[in-house]
Amino acid sequence: MKNNKNYYMPAEWEKHERTFIEWPVKESLVWPDNHEEVIKGYANVINAIAEFEKVTLLVNEDTYEEAKSRCKENVEFLTIPHNDAWCRDNGPTFVWDECKNLAAINWNFNAWGERFTPYDLDNQVASKIIDHVKVKGFDADIVLEGGSIHVDGEGTLLTTKECLLNKNRNPNLSMAQIEEQLKSYLGIKKIIWLNQGLYGDETDGHVDNVACFAKPGVILLQTCKDPLDPNYKISEENLEILRNATDARGRKITIIEIPQPPARYYKEVRLTLSYLNFYIVNQGIILPIFGQEAKETDKLAIEILSKVFPEQKVVTVDGMSLIKEGGNVHCITQQMPAGNII
Repeated sequence: MKNNKNYYMPAEWEKHERTFIEWPVKESLVWPDNHEEVIKGYANVINAIAEFEKVTLLVNEDTYEEAKSRCKENVEFLTIPHNDAWCRDNGPTFVWDECKNLAAINWNFNAWGERFTPYDLDNQVASKIIDHVKVKGFDADIVLEGGSIHVDGEGTLLTTKECLLNKNRNPNLSMAQIEEQLKSYLGIKKIIWLNQGLYGDETDGHVDNVACFAKPGVILLQTCKDPLDPNYKISEENLEILRNATDARGRKITIIEIPQPPARYYKEVRLTLSYLNFYIVNQGIILPIFGQEAKETDKLAIEILSKVFPEQKVVTVDGMSLIKEGGNVHCITQQMPAGNII
């Protein structure tokens, strides 16, 4: 079904009906020897979210018992086969109409430009979730991951050229054609294009690692002040773009900076550490922190987010158990906003 332009994507801070997460698949892990650490990390995020709202956890038949033994109350288990466990990217994007009637977008998913295989089951997850929750579904014409976009719920979308214009996603579509698709499916009036995401991000620069809306007209941006760090040039450029940007309603953007944590490596590969990969839940913020030499920036991130979201309780989780696999809290979650199912 093609999209009805009466629908739009609400902001993440709108009330949720639930959160969807996929349980890890050992065979898909970049570092299979870390399986125990990874599932512990997922369980910590799931149980933290479940304190605020219901979690629907997607499991494979052979991982149901493992997942159930790790999760506490307020978690529903749903058997949907999947290859990997990044529900932000292969799950559906939920949208509202003006009466808050729910629908959902089923994007095409090609595992971040066919970087990982197989992904055939992952590309079916969104449609199966849509069928499960019994909302109207729109099958999109483009490849897109949920982590590549952020919205303010008032017609403005934030993304990066590095990802959305990458030829490993939609090589036959121009920037104008991609904009047209985003505007149609998500009810967008204005797109703010950053050039790059964080250095070394294997998603090709997902925006949810570098910037996000805190509220309409206000963007949180992770920044770097070390000229020798490759993220310095990226963050300075992002600052300049946002200082000159306006949103869909003509407002100048207020920028709130969050300093990046110190660089950290695993098996000689730099990890994409980001505080911006937090997730907003009902009355809460689930924030990855990194400890050790990042203790000072961890503390600062908590302080900043507590001020930006004064009505939300900031709950921290160990971000190291997830980031070795290439993502963090926001990457493994997908919100279903509260609304009417008709």
